Amino acid sequence: MTTVILRRHKEESLLRRHHWVFSGAIERIVLDKDYPYDSPQEGEVVKVVDFNGKILGVGHYQIGSIAVRMLAFGTDSLPACFFSGRIGYAYEMRKQLGLVSPQNNTYRLVHGEGDFLPGLVVDIYDKAAVVQAHSVGMHLHRQEIAQSLMQTVSGLQSVYYKSADTLPYKAAIEGDRQGYLIGESNGQEVWAQENGLFFRIDWLQGQKTGFFIDQRDNRRLLEHYAKGRDVLNMFCYTGGFSVYALRGGARIVHSVDVSEKATALADANIAKNFPATTAHCSFARDAFDYMEDIRDRYDLIVLDPPAFAKHRDAVAHALKGYRRLNARALGKIRRGGLLFTFSCSQAVDKEQFRLAVFTAAAEAGRNVRILHQLHQPADHPVNICHPESEYLKGLVLYVE
Repeated sequence: MTTVILRRHKEESLLRRHHWVFSGAIERIVLDKDYPYDSPQEGEVVKVVDFNGKILGVGHYQIGSIAVRMLAFGTDSLPACFFSGRIGYAYEMRKQLGLVSPQNNTYRLVHGEGDFLPGLVVDIYDKAAVVQAHSVGMHLHRQEIAQSLMQTVSGLQSVYYKSADTLPYKAAIEGDRQGYLIGESNGQEVWAQENGLFFRIDWLQGQKTGFFIDQRDNRRLLEHYAKGRDVLNMFCYTGGFSVYALRGGARIVHSVDVSEKATALADANIAKNFPATTAHCSFARDAFDYMEDIRDRYDLIVLDPPAFAKHRDAVAHALKGYRRLNARALGKIRRGGLLFTFSCSQAVDKEQFRLAVFTAAAEAGRNVRILHQLHQPADHPVNICHPESEYLKGLVLYVE
C-alpha cells in the first residue's frame, strides 16, 4: 500500500479525527517497490503516517489541495466490511430519528464526513437510493456501496448513480458517471413522501439528487407561520416551501424560479397535494426582476437561492449578492412580515451571512428582529471533528 508521510507536527488535525489531509502537510509519498506506476493513482486507498512513522489511518488519495480524505483512523488497512458497517450505522441513526416511517420515506442516509464517509452522499426516495460521489475513491467503490445499500435499507429496489456533476472533471475515470447500478426505471413517476406530503422526484434531470431534503425542518416551521399570510417563495425549485405554506393555511402562495421546468414541477406537486386549490400560482422569472415591483404585496417571503459561493475565492462576491437580495426583500415586505432567508454556500460562514443580512436591513431602513436561527436537519449531521460538514444557515426575521 502507498504510504503518505506527513511533515512534522502536521498530524494534530488527524489525531482530532479531521477527515482531510491537505497537500501542503505532506512530507513525501513512498510507493511499494512493485508499484506499477510512478505516482499514486487518484482514488486508491493509501496509508497515512506521521513524520516518525506512526500510523494515523487510511484514506482515499486524490489530486488537489485536499490530498487524502480519511476513511478510518488508527489502522493501516480498510476493513473488508467497511462500507456495509458505516452505512448500517447511518441507517440505524435515521431510524432512531423517526425518519423511516409511513409518513416519511424521504431522507438523507449518508452525508459525507457527517457520517464518516467523506466524498459520499446517499439520498433515499421511497424504494430508490440516489448516490453521489464527490471523490474518485468513492466512485471506484460504487458497486460495493450499492450492494451495501440493498442489504441494509428495508424495501430498497434500485440504486441510481448520479455523479456526472460532482466528480472531478479532469479525472481519468473508468465507468459511467451516471446510471442505474442496481434495478432500473420502470417509466413511472416517483412520488416520495415527506411529513405526509407528496413530492415528485426527478433524479434523472433534477438538481442535486432530485430534491432538497435539507430544508425539511425549515419547511415545517414555515407551515407553522403560514396561516392567513400572502407567501412568496423565491427560487422555489420543486415548490417545497409552497406546499407546506398551503397546508399551513396561507391565503395565497406564489412560487418563482427562473427555470420553467422547476415551476412546472412545483405546479405538479401543488396539484398532487391540493388538487382543488386556487391559492397558488407560479412564475418563471428572474428573482431580482420579479421583486422589483412587488411593493408590499407579501407578508411572508422565502429566499432560498442556490449557492452563491462554491469556493472561498467567491465569498466576497457572494456576500454582495446576499446583501442585495435581502435588501430588496426587506424593502418590499409588508409591515409585520416574516422573511425566511438562507445560504447553502459552505464557503460562507454563519457570521458572514448574518452580517450580510444585517447590512441589508440597514440599507432597507427596516427594524428587524431574529425569531429563529436555522440550520440543516439531523439527517445532514455535522461531524464534531469536521465542522466543514455544516453548510446550511438561515434566519427567520420579523420585519417592522
